[in-house]
Amino acid sequence: MNGLLGDTGLEITEDGKPGRPLVVLDLDALHDASRETVTRLAAAIERALPLVIGVLRAPVDPRLSPVLAATTLTLTDRPGSELAYQVITVPDIDAALHTLDAVVARTPQAALACGQLLRQTIRLATTPALAAEAATYSMLLGGSEFAAWLADRGPARTVDAPDHDLVRLRRTGNQLSIVLDHPQRRNALSVRLREELLAAVQVADADPSIESVELSGTGPAFCSGGDLDEFGRALDPVAAYLVRLDRAPWSVMDRIADRLVVRANGACIGAGVEMAAFAATVLAAPGTFFLFPEVRMGLVPGAGGTVSVPRRIGRWRAAWLMLTGERLPAETALQWGLVDELTGDGD
Repeated sequence: MNGLLGDTGLEITEDGKPGRPLVVLDLDALHDASRETVTRLAAAIERALPLVIGVLRAPVDPRLSPVLAATTLTLTDRPGSELAYQVITVPDIDAALHTLDAVVARTPQAALACGQLLRQTIRLATTPALAAEAATYSMLLGGSEFAAWLADRGPARTVDAPDHDLVRLRRTGNQLSIVLDHPQRRNALSVRLREELLAAVQVADADPSIESVELSGTGPAFCSGGDLDEFGRALDPVAAYLVRLDRAPWSVMDRIADRLVVRANGACIGAGVEMAAFAATVLAAPGTFFLFPEVRMGLVPGAGGTVSVPRRIGRWRAAWLMLTGERLPAETALQWGLVDELTGDGD
């Protein structure tokens, strides 16, 4: 049954671009649909290659649960629907659709890759899920959309590295404190900082007597994402894939998650959100916000976020944040479950 959905293909053009990357479904049309019709539509959506965005202007009907679960995400403007992971409540549905359409039109390949990746990672164990993310990210590094972003960015800056450690460790009894300490770069995740962070979390992983690990960042931001001035240096996508598998700290953070507390403040962008979401406890200071810029750059989140974030807030809310690049304030992050507690210690 594809009547409401239509064709489930992408309509690839001669230059390899998807002609149909996004499909919008009016789910109010299913008000009187039979259970069989709903089930068949949900199955068709599961097979669909485009991003499938549901729209509900009427109250959420529990009978539509299979369809809501199958969509990339569903939009509504009715209050109270935020309790359903699959449904994103927005003030203006048409404006939200315009935002989604604009992003997908600009970087359709990255948007599609993100949508399909989220469908996989939520169903996989950590190691294969991280491998799927690394493969997708590394593939997109060689794509035309990321190349266009690099061209628009212009030449990368040369930044002198400080002569002190970018990650500080302090152990007090059975507690380990890990502090990202490059405030001049808003604790951007450079190769060097990533390597030092990996070494730091490996300390906790190797020592079960460490009962609590606290991760924080100095300065006005916990972590402003990947170091943009290092983007574009990977010339071999396969090598980039293997490095992301072997040298990223995300799998280690997942192993120590039950002992890990993240203190987030200021900007948590890209990798900043992704690493925080691995922790069992995320504390956010006033003014903290979360944001994913990667799809607009022609990429997908590549610091474990397609694994960690859906586990906390569901793949539908994760898709909304990753596709739109919308800023999520700490208060909403608390309601959604991305944050566990708001603290009173601002900057």
